[in-house]
Amino acid sequence: MNWDDTTDTDATGERLVGSVADREDQAVEAALRPKDLGEFIGQEKVREQLDLVLRAARARGATADHVLLSGAPGLGKTTLSMIIAAEMEAPIRITSGPAIQHAGDLAAILSSLQEGEVLFLDEIHRMSRPAEEMLYMAMEDFRVDVIVGKGPGATAIPLELPPFTLVGATTRAGLLPPPLRDRFGFTAHMEFYEPAELERVVHRSASLLDVEIDPAGAAEIAGRSRGTPRIANRLLRRVRDYAQVKADGVITKDIAAAALAVYEVDARGLDRLDRAVLEALLKLFGGGPVGLSTLSVAVGEERETVEEVAEPFLVREGLLARTPRGRVATPAAWAHLGLMPPRSQGPGNGQGDLFGA
Repeated sequence: MNWDDTTDTDATGERLVGSVADREDQAVEAALRPKDLGEFIGQEKVREQLDLVLRAARARGATADHVLLSGAPGLGKTTLSMIIAAEMEAPIRITSGPAIQHAGDLAAILSSLQEGEVLFLDEIHRMSRPAEEMLYMAMEDFRVDVIVGKGPGATAIPLELPPFTLVGATTRAGLLPPPLRDRFGFTAHMEFYEPAELERVVHRSASLLDVEIDPAGAAEIAGRSRGTPRIANRLLRRVRDYAQVKADGVITKDIAAAALAVYEVDARGLDRLDRAVLEALLKLFGGGPVGLSTLSVAVGEERETVEEVAEPFLVREGLLARTPRGRVATPAAWAHLGLMPPRSQGPGNGQGDLFGA
C-alpha cells in the first residue's frame, strides 16, 4: 500500500498527490503492506480470481501460473506480488524492466532462481527487446539459450531453468507485445479505489502507525486521495504531523481539512499544479480550446509535465477534455473553481469539440 512546508510537494520535491513512490513511501509501505489476500483491501474481483489461481496451484503442488498486473502506480501491484510469494510459501526476487538492458542481465537473474521462486518484474514494458525475446522461452519452456562466442563461431548453449512464477507489473499494458502478454496465465487490471475502500485503508494504516483518527477524519483524507492507496497513506502521514504539532494528535475532519489546506490539496484531490492548469484554461483562454504548448507556457511548466502529470487526473475527474482542437474545460471545471463561463459561450463551452467537431 499502499516535510512540513506550505507547498504541495514533500522534502524531496515530489508532488504530495503524486503516485510514484519515493524512499519514504517505500519504507512506510513495507511496514503497512498486508501479508496475505485476506488483509488486502479493495480489488475484490482481482483478489477472488487470484485466490483461485493460487489455491489450485498449491493443491496440485505446482508453481503458480505467470501473472500480469496492470494499472496506475500506487494501486498495490508490488504488494500483490509479495502476497503471491507468501501464499505460495516461496522466496521473491524483485527487479524492474529498466534494470534489464541486455539479454545477459536477464539470463543471470533467471539462472540463479530457485524452484518455485517468484520473480517480480516491475515496469515490464520497459525491458529491452533482446531480453524480452529471451523471456518468451523462459516463461514457456523454462529454458534459455546462452550465446557463447561471436560471429559465425557463436554457439547457443541451452540452460534449463527450475519452474518459477513471473509476476509482471506495468502501468502501460498497451506497450506489451502480444507474444509476451499471451504467455501470462493470469492477467488482472487494477482499478482505482472507491472512497469507502480508501477509508478502510486509512483506518488500517492509522492503526499500524498508532495514530488516533475518527471516521470523519478518515473520510476527509480518503476523499482527497485520488483513488490511490499510496496517496492516502502519504496524506495520512502529513495530517498526522499537523495533528501532532497543531492539535492534540487526534485526526478529526476539521484537523484533516486544515492540514491538507496547508499542503494545498483541495477537497477533490487537486493540488497546486492541477489548479494552475485549470485556472489558466478558464481565466486566460475562456475555457478553451487551447493548444497544449500554449497552455504549458501559461502555466510555466514543461509540456510533458502538463500532459503526463496534471492532465490524466483532470481528464479522469471530468474537469478537462482533450479534443482535436486543443484542451477544453468542462462545466464541472467552472463549478469547481467557482467561476462562471463566458455568457457568449454558456455552460456548454467547447462541448461541441468533445466529439471531434
